[in-house]
Amino acid sequence: MDKILKIRLGRDVKDYLSITFGLICYALGWAAFLLPYQITTGGVTGISAIIYYVTGVEIQVSYFIINALFLGFALKILGPKFSLKTVYAIFMLTFLLWLFQAILKGPDGNLPQLLGPGQEFMACVVGAGLLGFGIGIVFCNNGSTGGTDIIAWIINKYKDVTLGRMMMYCDIVIISSCYFIFHDWKRVLFGFCVLFIMSIVIDYVINSTRQSVQFLIFSRKHDEIAEGITKQIDRGVTLLDGTGWYSKQNIKVVVVLAKKSQSLDIFRLVKDIDPNAFISQSNVVGVYGEGFDKLKIK
Repeated sequence: MDKILKIRLGRDVKDYLSITFGLICYALGWAAFLLPYQITTGGVTGISAIIYYVTGVEIQVSYFIINALFLGFALKILGPKFSLKTVYAIFMLTFLLWLFQAILKGPDGNLPQLLGPGQEFMACVVGAGLLGFGIGIVFCNNGSTGGTDIIAWIINKYKDVTLGRMMMYCDIVIISSCYFIFHDWKRVLFGFCVLFIMSIVIDYVINSTRQSVQFLIFSRKHDEIAEGITKQIDRGVTLLDGTGWYSKQNIKVVVVLAKKSQSLDIFRLVKDIDPNAFISQSNVVGVYGEGFDKLKIK
């Protein structure tokens, strides 16, 4: 039991550290690139940015208040574990938004345009990239920045629709409403550019971390290899009966499905046990079931 608790604790610590890193990227994208050029996008943070541009109320204040209303939905539908990480992300992002603005503000109290005047498009691209990368990291570690992220997670829980696409659907209405406030189509177009880039980056980050591989390992020391992968890599192993056509000898084939990030660990383990082992590695389109993605049907 102690070992299981230590493993779970280690995973939770890793999740929170990764979520914090993702939030740092997200807050930096807003404070350094989007806010100085008065660019907005969808989500609660986008709404908070509009409020900031119109009233001067700092973005983190309205962000925190609006997200407090969404926590009840997360608690009821997504469970307390998800809600705990969401609460942490909301408090942490509120702090980081304030921190980066405080650091970057000039003597006149305004955020400087780091890329220079007239560089709204480049600020849009760089800022959106940071936002998408940050949110993707947060999502990969079972977290959320709140707001429309929660709506995307709720729908994704029941339907096999990508998170980036769901966020895009939710945010189109928010971005379009900017015109009725600013009466400037340029702001609306920049908002859609940010949304488009964010969606691509989010899906890229999530899909790259979820890539799976299949190993076929041929070795006389199959028992040691199977035991090592089970205990050290924490992956299930299947042994198949095989026959070498040239040698006419029976041999066990070790079959392993693992995350792509675990490939190097598996290669090292096999090499340490049997340097002469024959290994085949291939990418798989999808792996569903325990330890991988849940099977969802539209």
